[in-house]
Amino acid sequence: QLQLVESGGGLVQPGGSLRLSCAASGSPFDRYTIGWFRQAPGKEREGVSCITKSGGNTNYADSVKGRFTISRDNAKNTVYLQMNNLKPEDTAIYYCAARRGLMCAMRTASYDYWGQGTQVTVSS
Repeated sequence: QLQLVESGGGLVQPGGSLRLSCAASGSPFDRYTIGWFRQAPGKEREGVSCITKSGGNTNYADSVKGRFTISRDNAKNTVYLQMNNLKPEDTAIYYCAARRGLMCAMRTASYDYWGQGTQVTVSS
């Protein structure tokens, strides 16, 4: 059973940066495509970014393109989300999720395993 644990969230001023990590255990990590999602208060969970098993393909939501970068280190069983030029509207709980499918996906229903989330707050 794959287990995912997010870390790296916190409070940051607008324009600042954070790097989130998603650490996996319990199953060979390189079998999974990984996605990052976020959920703001009163809103539905939305896809932010995803990366395929080998890291060869990535995808981003339009709202974060050019500011966020997803990467993975399969030797460390970890996926990262580098977030730059953060905006107040990026405030949310950020979740990582895993799926066995080959393709990147940005829908929550496409993922089988979820972490517990990490809070990101962008405020002055």
